[in-house]
Amino acid sequence: MGHYVPLRKLPSAAELVPIFINNVVRIHGIPLGIVSDRGTQFVSRFWKGFCKNVGIDLSFSSAYHPQTNGAAERANQNIEKYLRCFISEQQDNWSDLLPWAEYALNSAVSESTGHSPFFTVYGFDPPVLPATFPDTTIPALDEHLASLRETWERVKKALEKSSVIQKIKADRRRRQAPVYQVGDRVWLSSQNIKLLVPSMKLAPRYIGPYRILRRLNPVSYALALPPHIRIHNVFHVSLLKPLLCNRYTKARAPPPPVSVEDEEEFEVKAILDARTSRGSLQYLVDWVGYGPEDRSWIPAAEVHAPRLVKAFYLAHPRAPGGRPVA
Repeated sequence: MGHYVPLRKLPSAAELVPIFINNVVRIHGIPLGIVSDRGTQFVSRFWKGFCKNVGIDLSFSSAYHPQTNGAAERANQNIEKYLRCFISEQQDNWSDLLPWAEYALNSAVSESTGHSPFFTVYGFDPPVLPATFPDTTIPALDEHLASLRETWERVKKALEKSSVIQKIKADRRRRQAPVYQVGDRVWLSSQNIKLLVPSMKLAPRYIGPYRILRRLNPVSYALALPPHIRIHNVFHVSLLKPLLCNRYTKARAPPPPVSVEDEEEFEVKAILDARTSRGSLQYLVDWVGYGPEDRSWIPAAEVHAPRLVKAFYLAHPRAPGGRPVA
């Protein structure tokens, strides 16, 4: 079920908390978890601290993409398309129309569940506006009811048109989705994941492979992502590609760490970049046997690869920690 709040500007994290309480907690109670994008409000210490203290688990989608944060992003797109139909004519009343758009969307039957969001949450569908209102003896009320009915009809038509267009576009490119089983390993599209590479145009199109933890529905799967990939781990099937293994191409596990002076360390493949963070020099490390999604910034003191460090500074003498060329 969607709730839409008109705002004059994007709220700060501190402003977001009362908005969230008034429009979500007051109606539905405190949720167990929230999936959001990586907007500044959602990744702030204030918001994270609030959610942690009230028992809300935070997950982040990889980007503004309907396949990573599916239900919310699709609903937002529908609202935007609906408002666009009206804003072109009346740019001063979109906030007044927003509640009716919310009512229409929450009353619409979902193809996946066969029920409206209203029915899913409350167990019944709400009444709809009557086709006509009887005349009253109050002209102002008659005018208001007529405007209300007109607004409702325009909202429904705009949303129905948007739904039809979406279905036509989806049917054009729809094909039978592959079926994966729990435990299968798949490649994950990197199109919505920020990789530590110089150019995303030259980055690998798929990363992994990663094991499937569970199947949420016919087109959504949860993957076992490494801890450093901090995004929501549920993906649309179109972002996955099967790992094809045969006697010629066997899937190999990444190499385990080696013991160096009683401490486990991974082998460094290359030093890709250098930076100074809080007064400390760090290297961007590419690891042997791991993909670009596993590259990470490591304190220089913990990188025991002097030959590779020297090679990096020979190629990049002006990088932090190096000696500028005269």
